[in-house]
Amino acid sequence: MSFFIKKKGPPKVFKKSENSSGSKRKNDGDTGNKLKKKLNSKHNEEISSDSETEGPAVHRKRRANVEEEFDETPQEKKLRLAKLYLDQLRDEEEKKAEEESFETDLIAGRLQEEVLEQKGKLQRMVAKDLLPPDTSEIRMLRGHKLPVTCLVISPDDKHVFSAAKDCSIIKWDVENGKRLHTIAGGRKGTEDRHVGHTAHVLCMSISSDGKYLATGDINKLIMIWEAATCKHLYKFTGHRGPVSGLSFRRGTHDLYSASHDRSIKVWNVDENAYVETLFGHQDVITGLDSGSRERCVTAGGRDRTVRVWKIAEESQLVFHGHEGSIDCIQLINEEHMITGADDGSVSLWSVNKKKPLSTVKAAHGRHGDLGLEQPYWVAAVAALQNSDTVASGSHNSKVQLWKCGQGFRHLEPLFSIPVTGFVNSLKFSSSGKFLVAGVGQEHRLGRWWRLKEAKNGLYIIPLKRQQPEQEEVQNGDENGCS
Repeated sequence: MSFFIKKKGPPKVFKKSENSSGSKRKNDGDTGNKLKKKLNSKHNEEISSDSETEGPAVHRKRRANVEEEFDETPQEKKLRLAKLYLDQLRDEEEKKAEEESFETDLIAGRLQEEVLEQKGKLQRMVAKDLLPPDTSEIRMLRGHKLPVTCLVISPDDKHVFSAAKDCSIIKWDVENGKRLHTIAGGRKGTEDRHVGHTAHVLCMSISSDGKYLATGDINKLIMIWEAATCKHLYKFTGHRGPVSGLSFRRGTHDLYSASHDRSIKVWNVDENAYVETLFGHQDVITGLDSGSRERCVTAGGRDRTVRVWKIAEESQLVFHGHEGSIDCIQLINEEHMITGADDGSVSLWSVNKKKPLSTVKAAHGRHGDLGLEQPYWVAAVAALQNSDTVASGSHNSKVQLWKCGQGFRHLEPLFSIPVTGFVNSLKFSSSGKFLVAGVGQEHRLGRWWRLKEAKNGLYIIPLKRQQPEQEEVQNGDENGCS
């Protein structure tokens, strides 16, 4: 029996007509194969063209993008875009919530600071960073013919108002030192027709919003001015002696005035009205100040008392401590104050203690013949509000800066600034960037001495601060690295 083994050859191709269904399927398959080859070639071309210059990570990213471009269905694309939109909305809402939280924290912090400030417990520790100014940077503004007796600085620190024994008032520009406006003084006997003062101006105050300026003179008059234009508004009468102290209650237009008639009067400037009179001092009142509470503090001259007047309670607190006449007073915060006297002492007080917390005797030294030395009178004091920095002035050619120690228990001298003449008025700017001293050849309250070498005017004293320690360390690290 014989077997025949059939050899396998190539498959036979059966030709059919072009219109047949088999031909159609073949053409569709060929078209699909061509499209796949084209796509593969495109992928290969893109990968190979970038492979020479770019790394594997870029290749994978590009390949994923291309595959996504060709493989993503319309439904998947919609879903992807929807997710992106939702992520974007979520990010925006989170950012908005963070901003609102930040603003809330800012407002809460501001309110907390205001509460502490009203209670007198907000304290800025700046004294340790202060540096003595260069004498070349101290500017002098001259315009008054007679000694400057008082001055104030506008709340925005852009302007200074000063008054003098020549009865004039000058508004200054702090930046360039120019006189912006001058209210000339009048001669004695011209009170009825002259708009302004006709006697020595002893005191002045500006409202905390910078709207009103008040000035008081020896003729028992109080003048109210529009601070922006220096336009005269009102004239207050009622005191029976020279007006020696003026102060606006912070945040209001209530005005307190003190006089040599030993009384304090309360006025409402908005209503152009008198409110009430307070009595208690046994001698002429030489100084007055107030804060945001409905109270004021006064220096009683030779009755040697400091008094805190509680207006709402209709009561007063009496403090004793100086051996001489208390000639000037200034609030540091709502609970502490500083005074200066003609016995040469500077004292630090608390409204909770009847005696000074600290007293520096002969704070500006002594003068006179050997064995007959007398202390320099302290004619002016100033305080940087809610801080630990105060200043005092006399006629020993120096302004002395002091640091209030921990808990206001003592005064430490910082440095002195050379100023020639009687320092009759001192004021810190709200920002603490400069100090203004009103200087003259004579004391603001009399003519006991006369310093011919002095000039009548204002000294603008810049207050420099050293860099915080943290910044210094960072700078040192940078220098070390370099």
